[in-house]
Amino acid sequence: MKRTASAIWNGTIKEGNGNISTQSTVLNKTQYSFNSRFAEGVGTNPEELIAAAHAGCFNMKLTLDLEAAGFKADTLETTSTVTLDNGTITRSDLVLKAKVPGITNEKFQEVAAGAKAGCPVSRALNLEISLQAELVG
Repeated sequence: MKRTASAIWNGTIKEGNGNISTQSTVLNKTQYSFNSRFAEGVGTNPEELIAAAHAGCFNMKLTLDLEAAGFKADTLETTSTVTLDNGTITRSDLVLKAKVPGITNEKFQEVAAGAKAGCPVSRALNLEISLQAELVG
């Protein structure tokens, strides 16, 4: 399987801007700029796209692993916070709140840790990854 995305940039780093599009067209000429990356400007940025990919991938891998262990999650809500430090993306901190009927906390933590290590985005990223996983409800 292969997926594609494209980016266009025009102008200088601070005054310029660009847009990002994805094969699925979920992103279709979505704006990005210096301000959307380093300030609070309108648009997206590479770090939030990596965070979104990591949170989504982790949830799918965790769902697969829970099902393999005999559990069905009602809800998995994961936030990924990606840190850009001195020009390098250094970490992704995953915070998970999950509703999984019938699972013990010990088993849940074991399966979640495995999903963190095994999700394709985790494996692709060369950075520190933390996980705070909590059963709710």
